[in-house]
Amino acid sequence: MADRTAQGPRGENLLFLTDDQLRKAIEAMFFAYQGFTADPDRILSEKGFGRAHHRALHFINRSPGTTVNNLLGILGVTKQSLNRVLRSLIAAGFVEVRVGDKDKRERHLFLTEDGAGLEKMLSEAQRARMRAAFREAGPEAVTGFRTVLEQMMDEESRRMFQRLKDGA
Repeated sequence: MADRTAQGPRGENLLFLTDDQLRKAIEAMFFAYQGFTADPDRILSEKGFGRAHHRALHFINRSPGTTVNNLLGILGVTKQSLNRVLRSLIAAGFVEVRVGDKDKRERHLFLTEDGAGLEKMLSEAQRARMRAAFREAGPEAVTGFRTVLEQMMDEESRRMFQRLKDGA
């Protein structure tokens, strides 16, 4: 089946893809994700950590002082799973927990100097890979890529992403 274009309700062109084209895109995304995570995975494995640790470090770095409950919402993991990750990061000296000033039940998370260094090492590897890919693909592809990613998010994920983009 060949690509067909049609007009949407606002007169925009809509692209209809074949199942084969979608399969190829899914496979490309799978292999791209493997490449995107390869360097951080290697660095993390040397420390006995995994991708969940990376995600926690990333979002604590992104929002210093974030609460455990906020991080639970962003990561979409169970409290038990997040506690296991945080305990190991705290024990290794990468994350510190501070009790809330206003609400003593709140636990605020911050990266230590070592934690910031590890997070920087992990994110620099990924930024280098993305920078090279974006440079090769060109500005239109970058915009299209971000649009596709945002459209793949469910509504709640899109709201969280928007809050992060807005600096909340």
